Amino acid sequence: MKAVSIIITLALFVGIAIIFMGGSTKDNTNMGSVQGVEIKDGVQYITIDAGGGYSPQVTEAKSGIPTKLIMKTNGTYDCSASLVIRSVGYQQILPQTGETEIDIGIPKAGKPIQGVCGMGMYSFIINFS
Repeated sequence: MKAVSIIITLALFVGIAIIFMGGSTKDNTNMGSVQGVEIKDGVQYITIDAGGGYSPQVTEAKSGIPTKLIMKTNGTYDCSASLVIRSVGYQQILPQTGETEIDIGIPKAGKPIQGVCGMGMYSFIINFS
């Protein structure tokens, strides 16, 4: 009986450790990078993936040029599909799979744009310089 309770206790500790320490499979290598930003025909396109949060969470882009945000979804069923960008008056539910283009105008240097999910759990920020 004592061996069974020890095994159960160990299993609980291992489960908790996996959840809090090693359970994240999300790749954070894009955080703070300029990946996902490209300028075509004088328009800046910033691409962010939505699903289980937003990636990258921080993006650096240029100010002073027309900018469009491309939100990509791929089987997104969580709250990150409900996108709110208050500074540009955007609030929509993104399609479960596809791309949504959002015109964010001509951003000014030092005025970041923040997007959040409808529940406020996930967010991303675009810094302009």
